[in-house]
Amino acid sequence: MIEIAQSKADAGNIKNVTFERSTIDDLSVPDQTLDAVLGLNILHLLDNMEGVIARVHKMLKPGGIFVTGTACLGDSLKFLKFVLPIGRVLGLIPLVKVFTTRELVASLTEAGFAIDHQWLPGKYKAVFIVAKKAE
Repeated sequence: MIEIAQSKADAGNIKNVTFERSTIDDLSVPDQTLDAVLGLNILHLLDNMEGVIARVHKMLKPGGIFVTGTACLGDSLKFLKFVLPIGRVLGLIPLVKVFTTRELVASLTEAGFAIDHQWLPGKYKAVFIVAKKAE
């Protein structure tokens, strides 16, 4: 994906963008320096989702946006809240958090984001959210 993004930036002669692959823990970014952060299909796989959201908020400039596509399994597959921990204890399933869209939105707003756009393309699909840091 990084190669594709870079080739598109090169084709468009766009010089003010960089692309990196890193974990949030290894990413060394000063506070309030990024315009946008894209986190697709990751928040439900994190042990400390709220901490990561807070870290993204700190990295963004005022008015910066956080775009996420997140599987909110608690909206339609509530039984997974009981099944996934058993599978994890047995070593069959990696960490997968079960929460609802409402809970995700609450985590974002509690961290200081305003929801600019929210879209659910269909049942059993990830919710897409564009969250904006206050100016």
